[in-house]
Amino acid sequence: MGHHIGKIICRFLIFAIWFWGSQHVVSQKTEFEPKPNVPDKFVLSDPPIGLFDPIEISPAVVPRNPYPVEPLSPMYPSFPSTYEPVLTGRCPVNFSSLSDIFDKTASDCSAPLAALVGNVICCPQVNSLMHIFQGVYSSESDMLVLQQATANYCFSDLINILASRGANSTIPTLCPVKSSNLTGGSCPVKDLVTFEKIVNTSKLLDSCSTVDPLKECCRPICQPAIVEAAFQISLRGASMLDSSRIPGSTAGITVVNDCKGVVYTWLSRKLSSEAANTAYRILSSCKVNKVCPLEFEEPSSVIKACHGMAPSSLSCCSALNTYVASIQKQMLITNRQAINCATLFGSMLEKGGVTANIYELCKVDLKDFSLQSYGQQGCLLRSLPADIIFDNVTGFSFTCDLSDNIAAPWPSSSSLSSLSLCAPEMSLPALPIPQASVSSGSYNIARTIISAVYVISSILL
Repeated sequence: MGHHIGKIICRFLIFAIWFWGSQHVVSQKTEFEPKPNVPDKFVLSDPPIGLFDPIEISPAVVPRNPYPVEPLSPMYPSFPSTYEPVLTGRCPVNFSSLSDIFDKTASDCSAPLAALVGNVICCPQVNSLMHIFQGVYSSESDMLVLQQATANYCFSDLINILASRGANSTIPTLCPVKSSNLTGGSCPVKDLVTFEKIVNTSKLLDSCSTVDPLKECCRPICQPAIVEAAFQISLRGASMLDSSRIPGSTAGITVVNDCKGVVYTWLSRKLSSEAANTAYRILSSCKVNKVCPLEFEEPSSVIKACHGMAPSSLSCCSALNTYVASIQKQMLITNRQAINCATLFGSMLEKGGVTANIYELCKVDLKDFSLQSYGQQGCLLRSLPADIIFDNVTGFSFTCDLSDNIAAPWPSSSSLSSLSLCAPEMSLPALPIPQASVSSGSYNIARTIISAVYVISSILL
């Protein structure tokens, strides 16, 4: 059993990195030299203790190519090429004080993996870096934002430093970040003195200095505090005739969102880089886990084959499996996102006239909505904030929360209502306990990181 699990996960990692590298990454060809201290087979550690302890897997643990007929992946194992960046010299920040956060971000956005984990890991970490950088910059003055010209230089330096440490150079395209994010945009308050006169800073700091990774997404404390502060400063100097400040209007929401960036800068001045990064990543995870990041084409073939109350299992499942296989090539997603994706796709099918629970009919699991290893095993990333880890022995590694055949919930079924992390008692269903008599290396670890139903103001989206 342990041998098969290792083989399956090994195949998944080879496929995932080969798939992305073959389409978007131009890599240097390197010769791999096995290291004597790297084991010659994939090893799973003992089962973790605790509800959210991860299973860590590394694409670099296997020192040989199990598929000799296929070329080696550019990252097999992958060790990032680093170099001294060429900076503009016009960004007045001591970048060495941000070295640790640069390393973390470069690792999370490593060139071969960035697009596969962009939605869940890379872009949230880049956004956090931007906020922390702005806090460091503003700590030398009373301004909470950068002038546009300076922002252009600093943004260029940020991207160049990340690329020099192994990050994907297409981050500005992959993630919704640009130099204007550092300027405060249309927010009317951009200096420290005015900000602290308007905002209840004690309340803001108390709400966001420590963010609970489980409770914040269901019963938010920091998020509404940030929105409240942003809303307060967005109204400074507003007149009754100023439509751009009307709450709920498109212009009003834009101003509040720009002011949220100013609030993040103020928080970054007060919190350590580590504390700020932890808080911002948790807030990002609340946001990205609300929706399904996958793109679904019109499932006409599935609707045709599965229409009605009692579809033919052979033709229906064949059409469904073919369609699902096409979306499995997009990216790695989290457990919560998988539930959102299963629900969204199921709703599309129901609207087309599919009334039977074809997920149950065709044995569709949550992991089937994420990137696969040759169609055998999917990887669902953690719903809680996670990072890509790099070390000089194993290369890059990341964490999968492997859900053991957790059935995908059909929208109109009772299984959907049971999958909620935001129940009043904030509890999870009991997890299966591995039998003590299981032989070494053979563990049936069930992961039940499950979705939440969010009721948060649209201003937080």
